Order: sequence, then structure tokens, then C-alpha cells
Amino acid sequence: MAYLSRLVLTNFRSLLQLDLALPAGVVVFFGDNAQGKTTLLEAAYLLAIGRSFRADAEREVLNFQAAAGGESALVGGHIAKGGESDALHLQIYVGFRPVGAAPAAAAGPDALEQAPQRPGLNYSVQKEVRVSRSRRTAAGLVGLLGAVLFSAEDIQLVQGPPSGRRRYLDILSSQADPMYLKSLQRYQRMVQQRNRLLRALREGRAQAPELEFWDQELVREGSLITWQRRQATIALSRLCDAEYRQLSGSAEELTLRYQPSMPPGEDLADTQRGFRQRLARLRPRELAAGATLLGPHRDDFLLLSKGVDLGVFASRGEARTLALALRLAEAAYLSAARGDEPVVLLDDVLSELDASRRRLVLQKVAGYQQALITTTDLAPVAAAFQELGVRASYFRVAGGAVTAAE
Repeated sequence: MAYLSRLVLTNFRSLLQLDLALPAGVVVFFGDNAQGKTTLLEAAYLLAIGRSFRADAEREVLNFQAAAGGESALVGGHIAKGGESDALHLQIYVGFRPVGAAPAAAAGPDALEQAPQRPGLNYSVQKEVRVSRSRRTAAGLVGLLGAVLFSAEDIQLVQGPPSGRRRYLDILSSQADPMYLKSLQRYQRMVQQRNRLLRALREGRAQAPELEFWDQELVREGSLITWQRRQATIALSRLCDAEYRQLSGSAEELTLRYQPSMPPGEDLADTQRGFRQRLARLRPRELAAGATLLGPHRDDFLLLSKGVDLGVFASRGEARTLALALRLAEAAYLSAARGDEPVVLLDDVLSELDASRRRLVLQKVAGYQQALITTTDLAPVAAAFQELGVRASYFRVAGGAVTAAE
């Protein structure tokens, strides 16, 4: 069982200097809004998946004043195995160094920021990752520490666009199997290169035979991703149904139905044959569009009850419960797939829940090796843990400082 035993931050958003020892079990960060509570969970999740869940561009995570002075930012974490904080397993450090608006040609594999500069953020960021002193890519962090994040924006998993649901499946599958992430990265590069070639063909700047190689690669990687997503959604459907029934008190079955743009076959080989055939039929439309119209980048999944698409017809309260069920199912799935419980992160998701659902969610997350929770209203959270007989550690977050509470 792995958990985050120490969090070290320098110039990370509003937290200029922090070296915080964290225990296993339940940890609650409380305080007013805009004090840095979410930043703590952002840092913990970054150590797990290699990227911020809040920033559109990674230069946004640097404290603005520090970056303006040329200072770097650092996110560090010690990962312990077992129940003792001194049972050190890994040290993970992610550094962000502000640099001038460097040309794209100068960017190395860790210089990730090439998006247009925003006013006031006229610098790019060079990122360096080290795991127990050895350099890694950001993607190389995924899977070292499992993590599941609950946030107020999770309602978009139910009522938002398909891209959010694809990201949910991709993060879950990448943490469960590092090979999935490698396939996904290769597939995304192939789609970009194939789209460029399709546009060149449309404009008469390339020859049709050049597309054959990219078609073969697209089918190979795309079929693997489709097949793995299918297997994941089958397991998730059962887990999500069980979680939703408990949270909602409903007796109706909930089904998570995978909606791939390329329906999987009976096995991986059959999926590849079907992908290849359908891709050939789509060739004229793809040439006209100058874009790849088939593959995992167009997938989705539905949440169904009695055949009704809850993404369309659920109320806001029902959608909030469905989103919680998806996250609880994700945590259960990762525990089974990895043989190692994820760290559970709850970012101010309790305020919209009634007392019974809040108690049930807290009871479930308290069963994990570590749960980090943020709240602006401490009293009901502390009361719920006291009622459940759960010992929790409490930290006040105010003015960029984090202090243990009595």
C-alpha cells in the first residue's frame, strides 16, 4: 500500500515554501476559499499523473511573482509503502523553470509549453522530472503512485462533452497499465501525422500510397486502445452500478455502455480487421475533411438506466451522484487492477451532498490507505468522521501556510 508521506512545494501557485509530513489514513485540509487547499491536491495529483488538473498551460502553476523574477517552482513528494512514513519507497520531484519565449525549434522533450503566450505570462516553462534522482519523462510518473481525484467539475463526466469521458478512461487505464499510456501516446502522434497527410493529399501535395503505412499503424494502436477500453468499461459498469445504488438508494440497474467509433470485434484480431475495412470505406470522406474520422479519439460512453441516457435526462443532483459513483468505481477498479490502493483526493465535493450521502462517501474513502480531503466547512466533516469512528488528521490552510490543527 503506497501513500504520500511528504509533500514539498516551492513557488507552486500561492504556496511559496512548504515541507509537510503527511500520515497515512484520512487527512483533512480546511480553511477559507482561495487559501491554497486545492493547490495541495493539485500537487499530489501532479505527482501521480505528471500534469496539473487545473492548468491549461503548465506555466500557470508557477507563482507569478517568483516566475517574473526568474525563480523556479518545485513539486516534490515522498512515497511510502506500508503503514510507516519512514518506509520510503520513492522520491519524486517535478521542477518548472521559467524561460524566455523560446522558439519552438529549441524545445526539447520536457519543454512542453508552445501554446500562444497569455498577457502577463510572457514566459514558457521547462519541466524536469526526477524519480529517486533518475530523470524521467512526465509520462514516466504515471503508475508509480495511483490517485483518484474527486472535484466539483466531475459533473461534466455526466453532462459534459465526450472528451472528458475519454480522458476519464485514459487516466484510469494508464494508471492501471503503463503499456496503455504508451499506445495512447503513439496513437495520438499517428492521428496528427495522418491528418497532415490527408490534408496534403486533398491539396495534391502527396500520393495516395503514402497513406498505407499510417493506416496500418492507426489500426494497430487504435484497435488495442479500443479493446482495452472495452474491457475496462465492462468492469467499470459493474462497479459503478453497485456504487450508484448505494449512493442513490435506487433499485434500478445502472449500465455504463462503451460507445466506440469503431465497434470492437470478438477479439483483438477481429477488431483490427473491422477497423481496417471501415477505414477503407471512409477514405473519400476523410480526404474531403482532411481529418481522421474513425478511431478512439472519437469514442464516448453512456450512463443508462432502463434504457434512458442519464447524461441527457439526469437532474443536477442525479448527475452529481452519478459522478461520485464513477469516481468511487475508478478507485475500486484501480485497487483491483494494480493490487495497490490509490490515494483518494476529494476537492470540496462534500458541500453539495446531503448528510447521508456525505457520510457514505466519507466512510468509503476512509477505507483507503490515504485520503486527502479539502473543505471550507469543517464541522460536518469532523462530525461525520467522529460518528464513523475514523481518526483523521486536520490541517488549517491560510495565507499560503499549512499548520496542523489540535
